[in-house]
Amino acid sequence: MNAIKPLPDLLISQIAAGEVVERPASVLKELVENSLDAGAGQIDVELIEGGVRSIRVADDGGGIDKAELPLALARHATSKIASLVDLERVASYGFRGEALASIASVARLTLTSRSRDAAHAWRIDAADLSLTPAALGRGTVIEAGDLYFNTPARRKFLKQEATEYAHCDEALRRMALARPDVAFSLAHNRSVKHRLAASDLSSRVRELLGEEFFNQTRVVTANAGELRLTGFAALPAYSRPGRDAQYFFVNGRFVRDKLLSHAVRQAYADILHGNRHPAYVLFLELDPAGVDVNVHPAKIEVRFREARGVHQFVFHALQRLLAAPLEQLAAPPNPAASYLAEPGWQPRRQTSLAVSEQTPSAYYDFVSAANGPAASPAGVAQEAPSAEESDPAPLGYALAQLHGIFILAQNAAGLVLIDMHAAHERILYEKLKASLSDAPPTQALLIPALFSASETELATAGEYATALVRLGFEISPAGPRQLAVRAVPALLANAAIAELVRALLADLRDFPESQVIDARRNELLATMACHGAVRARRSLSIPEMNALLRQMEATERADQCNHGRPTWTQMTLADLDRLFLRGR
Repeated sequence: MNAIKPLPDLLISQIAAGEVVERPASVLKELVENSLDAGAGQIDVELIEGGVRSIRVADDGGGIDKAELPLALARHATSKIASLVDLERVASYGFRGEALASIASVARLTLTSRSRDAAHAWRIDAADLSLTPAALGRGTVIEAGDLYFNTPARRKFLKQEATEYAHCDEALRRMALARPDVAFSLAHNRSVKHRLAASDLSSRVRELLGEEFFNQTRVVTANAGELRLTGFAALPAYSRPGRDAQYFFVNGRFVRDKLLSHAVRQAYADILHGNRHPAYVLFLELDPAGVDVNVHPAKIEVRFREARGVHQFVFHALQRLLAAPLEQLAAPPNPAASYLAEPGWQPRRQTSLAVSEQTPSAYYDFVSAANGPAASPAGVAQEAPSAEESDPAPLGYALAQLHGIFILAQNAAGLVLIDMHAAHERILYEKLKASLSDAPPTQALLIPALFSASETELATAGEYATALVRLGFEISPAGPRQLAVRAVPALLANAAIAELVRALLADLRDFPESQVIDARRNELLATMACHGAVRARRSLSIPEMNALLRQMEATERADQCNHGRPTWTQMTLADLDRLFLRGR
């Protein structure tokens, strides 16, 4: 082995640059963060060839004194912390004192700056630390050119110009979302791509993520002790095929954190379709001492001191918002409003339908009526009440059924179209979840439902007998290749029993026994709800349809089924007027 010897300073900086300077976007991020820490109100970025040829960042911040310019390029020199106490409560973007030194080791870097009291600006060249007078009104201009010019092997790993520019654009978007009070501009190959004026968060989100995203979001505001969550969370209808619209900030710093991502995914778990991903711009604020940002030189990872508490806070805040009563979710988005105005806010609990003494309660029991013959009780009108009544229901009143699949209803705003199977599926799912918290009510079958079963289904029924009982089923062998279902959950008494049990047994085979009721409970209940919901092509009477609408209004998350598909959509009178060219 070679003798142990200290590494040259340049090599040390180049090794450090491998962690800090991954690509041009990394350089852009570090330079813009320095500008923000300097108190800039305007930051202008110019890129050439995706930032590989040149990155120029100019700001109007406080500037750097001439005497401190060489220190600004030195490793582990910073004005942002001075002790371990400062490090444990760091509130600035930068604090490690190595970004400029790392960039200067792999690029041709110059820094021009003028402090507020200086007669003129000074320019320093990182190659030889030479200082020369320069012309600059105020603030700082940093230019980094020919990235990886002295490490060609690293340069080969860079992507095409368009790809590198896209990463730079995304890096600027994140910082612009974090600081809507700062004006930004971005130019690429001398063509202006963004010009963002200082504004509020709502305007900045609209500019960067688009009107469609903004119109599909709900305002998040939640507090618990020193924890505060604000921002915008998109409704499931705006879900994305990828994670391109997910922005999470901790004390103003964009982060990628598995704990926070998991909390968000759990909050959306019951209402996202397939492999879709939620969209959001969220800001978590907490005591800086409660989060460690010194996990990685890129400062994009964090570690929470009370990880479980943070996870539960984020999860419950979003879950409450997404479970808001249907009349709130049906309202147009209002950035100034909050559906979590108070920390103790809870969505309206499911309640039974109001029934007068003159009206038999069975008439309103949609679960029973929709799965069997229904007759209109004497003296009850079949027509829909007028939507102009003093207190119209959010989903209005049924007019007709379309092809045995959709319900047409009229409300104060216009026409509502409801997918009856998807809506009933959500209602059953929420009721099954509520019933499973205790002993679920079961319905014994007068005549056991018999169906032929494979060897695998027979084995699964025996292996998971205890779990099936907890879910409300009593199933036993009735022959060499036959199963008998003697009891089912009361909510599913009129479902297609054989089809339901086969689907449930198929799900059970995929889960370890220890996870059946706990970790995998909701997947099983979703299967049960899907097979228990009223089927397509089922003819419903007007009272049955209205009973379904009222139950939707009393059910959490009623605007999506448990697969994430929408259950209803609204067409306003204005929409209908445009469709038929009325008023033109």
